[in-house]
Amino acid sequence: MLNIFDILGPVMIGPSSSHTAGAARMGNMARTLLGSEPVEAKIHLHGSFAETGKGHGTDRAIVGGLLGMKPDDSHIPFAFDEAKERGLKYEIDAVALRNAHPNTAVIELTGADGKQLVMQASSIGGGRIVVNKLDGIDVNFTGNFNTLVIRNQDENGAVAAVTSILSQIRVNVANMSLCRHKRGGDALMVIETDQHVKPNQVEFLSELPGIISVTYYDKEEEDDGSRFDEGNI
Repeated sequence: MLNIFDILGPVMIGPSSSHTAGAARMGNMARTLLGSEPVEAKIHLHGSFAETGKGHGTDRAIVGGLLGMKPDDSHIPFAFDEAKERGLKYEIDAVALRNAHPNTAVIELTGADGKQLVMQASSIGGGRIVVNKLDGIDVNFTGNFNTLVIRNQDENGAVAAVTSILSQIRVNVANMSLCRHKRGGDALMVIETDQHVKPNQVEFLSELPGIISVTYYDKEEEDDGSRFDEGNI
């Protein structure tokens, strides 16, 4: 069932919900998943993003999102200037991807603390996005739910430990996907939840055996600015 925002589109700085609003959300999501202030970005635009993105402000919107701007932020048209002021170095080019949505970008980030992230995401219309890959691992989540992104060692008990804790703190799992590079290596859990997960609960999850890191995207904070909570062992 469509809601009023699906019909009218998001509140945004134009001109395009897919090329501008969605692009800003993609940049903001990449910033959140990085878990720190980005200082270097390589932005690769595919398909329509590459062909018409400059005219629609896609490049500025993604950079604005990386700086923490929302789709309705009046500073998006000046994102390049603000990036320079805040010390964010960026490169933007075109890339051809196989079997990718026309409005797709690959964003490579380095944070102030040295952390790195590679995220591929698509803008699917109405300001909505889908994250397709994280660090080369296939994923599928939208940011429409509170979302835990958990990196763990691929070993028995890791998934059960996390879901058991979520049950104990009365957090219901709306959607969950499990991905890995190879058996016995690093794996990725993406858990979308109906309820908010508190910062101390995120930290507790990060301290479970076999957990490498936990990053949390707080949908409930979106109107005031997405935040991240992260824990690392």
